[in-house]
Amino acid sequence: MALPSINPANYDAQLAAKLAQFKESFTPFGLPQPAVFSSVPLHFRQRAEFRIWHAGEEMHYAMFDPAEPKQPVLLETFPVAVESICELMPRLKTALLAKPELKDRLFQVNFLATLSGEMLVTLIYHRKLDAAWEIAARDLAAQLQVKLIGRSLKQKIVLERDWLLEEIEVNGRHLRYQQIEGSFSQPNAGVNRQMLEWAIKQATDEAHGQPGGGDLLELYCGNGNFTVALAPCFDKVLATEMSKPSVKAAQHNLEANGINNVTMVRMASDEISAALARVRPFTRMKGLDLDSYRFTTLFVDPPRSGLDAATVELARTFGRILYISCNPETLRENVVALQDTHAISAAAVFDQFPYTHHLECGLLLTRR
Repeated sequence: MALPSINPANYDAQLAAKLAQFKESFTPFGLPQPAVFSSVPLHFRQRAEFRIWHAGEEMHYAMFDPAEPKQPVLLETFPVAVESICELMPRLKTALLAKPELKDRLFQVNFLATLSGEMLVTLIYHRKLDAAWEIAARDLAAQLQVKLIGRSLKQKIVLERDWLLEEIEVNGRHLRYQQIEGSFSQPNAGVNRQMLEWAIKQATDEAHGQPGGGDLLELYCGNGNFTVALAPCFDKVLATEMSKPSVKAAQHNLEANGINNVTMVRMASDEISAALARVRPFTRMKGLDLDSYRFTTLFVDPPRSGLDAATVELARTFGRILYISCNPETLRENVVALQDTHAISAAAVFDQFPYTHHLECGLLLTRR
């Protein structure tokens, strides 16, 4: 895919085209009118990653068009990134150029920003980092007032901490999240807030046949982005995730938000499916009384590949399936597999990635 053309004048038309394609794809399944959640047209990304292109004594931020992978697109700013990243980019470059210990063989720069005002910068190198690098990096972090990490092959130097604290207001609640460098976090915080509010509404809206309450099974919970928001809607929550850093962050976030009705287990979706089907016991679930749960809702936010066959079979057993997807194509495949048992009761699209073909979407599926 070519690098996107960033023109706010085209934003509404581009979103309308993505919405039309989504509706065409799902209309055969009785799609209700989707709720549409747009993004601000500029300065919406909390994360940005750039290659560093060296040209003599100069260097530039760069991206690459897959159609011309050897030709860098040099950037001075990046208008889709939040303003704090855009403001930092030239100051960081000037500071790096003034410090040979930091400039030498610098390969990539990653930015992670938060609505709460924190910033983490990761400098990635094609050389081993030494004591001189660390001294210069500490000076840089103090000068720019950022958290700083250095990476190279088999090396990671964390100067203060490798995570940030984010705070998002959702329906009057101030939700706090630890976001770990290198782990997934939602890139568009404004749209993420809208996703959380829509998911809460589906979990509690009696118009869809069943109010909140009962117990929730959540798969692919990541750092607890949805877990923290949805937990008050249910009596108990069983949440699963495979990534160790994400599980650690999720546990931190549950505690930070005073959530005490969630049990976390580090298991894959097919494993939890086998456990709930009583196919075999799992050591990681020792002491967990599965019979004590009265699941009313399944929440899934899977990777782009969607739900595997075992998880689809598990989903059939739930009265309500709340499904957030980053890939409408695999979502459609899963809807096809579930259409004999479940119908679409609510739908939404979330424009996490303006100026690209990507579209985040959500469905509430209820048992026929």
